[in-house]
Amino acid sequence: MASANLPIGGIVRFRGREWVLLPSNDSETYRLRPLTGMGEDPVEVDKPLSQLIGYTLPFERVEPSVFPLPEPKQVSDSESVRLLWHAARLLLREGAAPLRSMGRLSIRPHLYQLVPLLMALRQNPVRLLIADDVGVGKTIEAGLIAREMWDRGEIERLAVLCPPYLCEQWQRELSEKFNLPAVVVNSSTLAQLERAKPEGVHLYQHYRVLVISIDWVKSERHRYLFLQMCPELVIVDEAHNAIPASTPAQQRYELVRTLAQNPQRHLILLTATPHSGIADAFQKLLALLNPQFEHWEFSNLTEAQRDQLARHFVLRTRGDIEKEWGAHACFPKREVSDATYTLSPLARKLFAETYDYCLQILPESGRLPKESAQRARYWAALALLRSVMSSPEAALQAIQNRRNALQSLWDTEDSDTLTRDYVEDPSLRLPEDEAPSIALEMATLSHTEQNRLRDIARIARQILEQRADNKVAGCIQLVRDLLRENFMPIVWCRFIATAEYVARCLREALTEEFPDLQIVCLTGRQSDEERRMQVDALSADAPRVLVATDCLAEGINLQDKFNAVIHYDLPWNPNKLEQREGRVDRFGQRSPTVRTYRYYSPDNPVDGVVIRVLLEKAHEIRKTLGTYVPVPEESESLIEALVNAMFLSRRPSPQLTLELDTPALQQLTLRMQRDAERERTNRTRFAQRALKPAEIQSELDAVDQVLGDPNLVQRFVTETLQRLGIPLKPDPRVPNRWILEAHLVENTPNLPAAIRNALPHLPRGQKRWYFSFVSPTPEGAVYLGRNHPLVQTLAHYLFELSMAGGSNALVNRCGAIATREVSRPLALYLLRQRYLLHQPNRVPQLAEECRLLALALENPSEAMGHEAALELFEKATPSANLPPDAKTRWLQRALERWHDGALHTHYHAHLQQRLHTLQESHRRLRQTLLQSHHALQLEPQNPPDLIGILTLIPHTEAHP
Repeated sequence: MASANLPIGGIVRFRGREWVLLPSNDSETYRLRPLTGMGEDPVEVDKPLSQLIGYTLPFERVEPSVFPLPEPKQVSDSESVRLLWHAARLLLREGAAPLRSMGRLSIRPHLYQLVPLLMALRQNPVRLLIADDVGVGKTIEAGLIAREMWDRGEIERLAVLCPPYLCEQWQRELSEKFNLPAVVVNSSTLAQLERAKPEGVHLYQHYRVLVISIDWVKSERHRYLFLQMCPELVIVDEAHNAIPASTPAQQRYELVRTLAQNPQRHLILLTATPHSGIADAFQKLLALLNPQFEHWEFSNLTEAQRDQLARHFVLRTRGDIEKEWGAHACFPKREVSDATYTLSPLARKLFAETYDYCLQILPESGRLPKESAQRARYWAALALLRSVMSSPEAALQAIQNRRNALQSLWDTEDSDTLTRDYVEDPSLRLPEDEAPSIALEMATLSHTEQNRLRDIARIARQILEQRADNKVAGCIQLVRDLLRENFMPIVWCRFIATAEYVARCLREALTEEFPDLQIVCLTGRQSDEERRMQVDALSADAPRVLVATDCLAEGINLQDKFNAVIHYDLPWNPNKLEQREGRVDRFGQRSPTVRTYRYYSPDNPVDGVVIRVLLEKAHEIRKTLGTYVPVPEESESLIEALVNAMFLSRRPSPQLTLELDTPALQQLTLRMQRDAERERTNRTRFAQRALKPAEIQSELDAVDQVLGDPNLVQRFVTETLQRLGIPLKPDPRVPNRWILEAHLVENTPNLPAAIRNALPHLPRGQKRWYFSFVSPTPEGAVYLGRNHPLVQTLAHYLFELSMAGGSNALVNRCGAIATREVSRPLALYLLRQRYLLHQPNRVPQLAEECRLLALALENPSEAMGHEAALELFEKATPSANLPPDAKTRWLQRALERWHDGALHTHYHAHLQQRLHTLQESHRRLRQTLLQSHHALQLEPQNPPDLIGILTLIPHTEAHP
C-alpha cells in the first residue's frame, strides 16, 4: 500500500513510470511532474480514489520510488555526458536561484529591466510607478514582476487594465514571453469567455490571467463586479490616461483609485508620460500608490521623503539607461531628417482654391446658434484643408462622400467631437482615418460654395490624370533610396484614401527594380487580426514597405520588420509624430540605426506652421532633454494655435504664407518650454540610483549558475543538432545569426518527429531558418532562449534517450576517459538536488538545481565541491583510448562509492554550505518593511538524483 506521507519533492511511481511529487494546495490531491522535468501542467491524482482503485489496479496507486541508477555497461564519451548535463540544467523550471521566475521566461532580460523587479521584491504590497522612457520595455519590466510574484506564490491571479487597442498585444506578450496564458476581456470576447467557463463560476475567478479593456470595465455596468472579484495584482498600462481631465478619464480614475484603496492589493502603474501636460497629473498618479504623496511639495522634498518616493517610482530616459547600464546595443540610434518636395502648379492652385474656400465659409460661423457648431465650422475647414494637403485622392473622397442626411448633426452636442478628430491627431485614442465627409457636411453649403467644391474636385482629378503629384513622386524616390540602403520604411498617412493611393503608386514604380518587394497597406478598414496577420506574413528575406494610417500606431510590434519612418502626412500633434517613430525606435529593434523623415513642401504654408512651431520645438526639447515631453492634448491650446495661425490673419491666397507669431502660438511655445523644464527637474530629482548595475549583475549571475546562460544554450543546441545530422552554421553576412538549411531537415529521415515539429513555421518559399542566441536578435532571426520549444524539445529528447538506456552514441549517462587533467582516478557525479522552500502561512515550494561532486576513487577522503568539479568537467578532454572493459570497471567502482558512506559525507558537507548561501541570497532579495524573511528555510530532499557519472583516468593509466 502507498504511504500516506509521501515526501514532497521525492520520487514516486504511478502508472508504470517515475514522477516527482510536487507541493499541493489540496491535501487530498497528488500533483505529479514527469521525472524528465518537462510538462508545464502537472498531473493531478485524487488520493482516496488512487488508493481505492489501487487494490484492483496496482499501477493506479502512487507509491514511493527512487531515481534509477545509471548502468556502467552503457558507457560513452565525455561529450555525450556533457550534453546530458546541459539538458538536465535546461529542463529546470523551479530553479533554486533567488529569482524564481527565470526558469519560465522565454526572453533574456537586460540588467536595466530587472531594476523594477528588485524594487518590487523589497515591498509588500508592491506599489510601483514605472515611468521609463518610450520604447525601453515597460511591458517586459511589469511582466517580470508579475511572473516572479506568481512563481513565489504571492499571487494566484492578475489583471492588466489597458486601452482597448493594446489588449491583444498584452495577451501575446504575457503568453509568449512570460508563459502566462491570458484572456482578453472586452465587449467582443465576453460571450465566448462565458460559454467556455464552467457554470457557477464567474469568469474573473475562472480565468486567472486577465487583460481587460479599461474603457469597457470602467462603466457602471461592469465596474462593481470587477472590483468585487479583482485579482491580487493589477497592472495599469498608459496610466496617465486615467488622470481626470475629461469625463472618460474621470471614470478611469475612479476605477483605479478604488482599486488602490485596498491596502493589500499589488498595483503597478505604467506610463512614459507621467505628467501628460495636465496640472497635478504626476502627484495624482503617485497618490494612487500612497495617498500621502499627493500632499507633498515636490519642489522641496526632505531626504526621507526622497528615499520613500524612490522606493515606489522609477523614471529613466534612454540616455540614462545607455550611459549607466551599458545598454547601447539595446536601442537604435535615431537619425532625424527632413525630405522636401515642390508643389506642382496644379497642386499650388488646389491649395490656394481650398484655402480661399475655407476663408469664405468661416465668417458665417458667427451667425450659428451654438458655440460647438461654431467650432465645428473651424474644424470643417481644417479637415478639408488636411485632405487636400494629404493627396488628391483624399480630397476627392472628402468631397464626394458628402451625405445630406448628416445635416441634423448641426443640432447635436457631438458636432464638436465628430469633427475635431480629423484635425487634432489624438494620441490618447486611435483616430478616424476615413476622409472627413462628416466634417464637410457640418457646414451648411450654399449653391456657390458647392460649385467651388466641384472646382476643387476637378483640380484634384486633373492632378491625378496628368500625374502632377510631386508629393507622391518624391516619396517614391525616397523609398527607393531607402530600399537601396537596406532600410525598410513605414510610410505614415493620415487618411485611408491616401494610404491606398500611395501604396498603389509605390507598386507601379518600384516592382521592376525590386521584383520581390513586399508592399502592404494597412488601414482602419481591416480588423486588428487581419493587420497583424499581414505584418507577420512579411518575409524577412525580401525588401518590404508598409503604408499605414495611424490606426497602426499602437498595438502591433513593428520594430521586428521595419527600421525607417516617412511622415507622408505630417501630424498636427507632436505626440502623434513621436508615437509613430516610437513604433520602430524601441527596444527589440534589430537595426543599429533607424531613420525618420519629416516629409513636407516648403511651398505649403501649413506645413511651415506645423514644422517650425510645433514639431521643431518638440524635437529641440527631445534633443536637449534626452526624452520626449508630451504636448498637452486635453486643452484646446494646440488647435487654437493652428486655427489662429492658419485663418485668423486673413492673408490672401497668392502669398501662400501664414502668420507664425500669433499670441496663441507664443503661449503654446511657452507652455512646452515650461513642461520641458519641469521634466528636466523631475528626471534629475527622481532618477533611480539606489540599485547599481553590479548588484543586478550578481543576481543574474546567480540565476545563470543554476539555469545556464545564453552561451550554454548556444553550445547545447549547436552540438546536439550537429550530432543529429542537421548542423547550424554561422551566417557569414550577419553577426550572431545562425542558419539551418531546410533541405537538411527534409533529408534526415531518422530525425525525431518531435524535433521536426518544434522547428518554427517556415513560410512558403523560404529555404532556411535563421536563429540567434542573443537579444535583441539580428534581423530575420528567431531567438533561441532556454524555453524556446526547439531547445526544450532537444533537452527532453536527450534526457529521455539517456533514461531509456541502451547503447547510444548521441547521449549517455556514463562516460569514462583518459585525460592529462588528473593525476589520480576521479569520478564526477552529476546530481540534481531538490529543496522545499518553506515560508510562513504558505504551501512549500519546490526548488531544484544541478550540482557536481568529484571524488577520488582510490582515496575516498579526497573530494571536490561543485565549482572545482565543474571546472574540471568542462576542460577535461580525452588524451588516449580506454578499453571498453576498463571503462566499465572504473564506472562500477564509481557506483560502489555512491553506495558507501564516504561520498554522501562529503556531499552533505558541501550541501550545508550551499544551503546557507541560497538562504541568505533569498532573504537578501526579498527585503520588505512589513514581512520578516528570516523565517524562510530551504529543506533539502535527499538523496539527490544521480543523473550521470564521468570517470577521469590519468593518461598514464590508459593502457593497463
